[in-house]
Amino acid sequence: MVRFENVGLRYGMGPEVLRDISLHLKPGSFHFLTGPSGAGKTSLLRLLFLANRPTRGLISIFGQDVATLPRDRLPSIRRRIGVVFQDFRLLDHLTTFENVALPLIVREQTSAQYKHDVSELIEWVGLGDRRDSYPPTLSGGEKQRAAIARAVVGRPQLLLADEPTGNVDPALARRLLRLFIELNKLGTTIVIATHDVNLIGQFQIPRMILERNELTIER
Repeated sequence: MVRFENVGLRYGMGPEVLRDISLHLKPGSFHFLTGPSGAGKTSLLRLLFLANRPTRGLISIFGQDVATLPRDRLPSIRRRIGVVFQDFRLLDHLTTFENVALPLIVREQTSAQYKHDVSELIEWVGLGDRRDSYPPTLSGGEKQRAAIARAVVGRPQLLLADEPTGNVDPALARRLLRLFIELNKLGTTIVIATHDVNLIGQFQIPRMILERNELTIER
């Protein structure tokens, strides 16, 4: 599913924020990504969802070398990846329902095709009474849940989440993790970056630990 070989990343002329990172993620795997602040977790996720290209090294996703792939080929790969951003990135002019449905609309599904699935997912994340609300009227936790629903609604092949439970209470965090687990059971490969040690301890999920430019995996 994902292969990094000796990957390095720097921004502009600055020092490398990632150096000699190698990893292999099998289809259907699930990993937490942990490490101290500033270790490069968000930068690693940005490489995974093709927001940045590596400064050096090989990155292969879905069997394709994305480090050298022409830019016009990248959108078709991104559509197979779901992402939960720390800053949510909801569109303010769309309702909660429309934001969650957006990946399916982009795929040119009709309202009749996606209405039931989107409505059911919105209810599941506890936003049934906010489906017609706009992002500026939502709390941080509500925005987080909408962003998670949008990321998973299309059953992506690869799901990446950057602190997806950072704005919700512990009970809801566990509920959202179970949503990710159910999606993983359907075959989605998942990487969740988190600092929540208590949450990690409640689930028997392998951890990728990024520290001092070294990536290790604990099972």
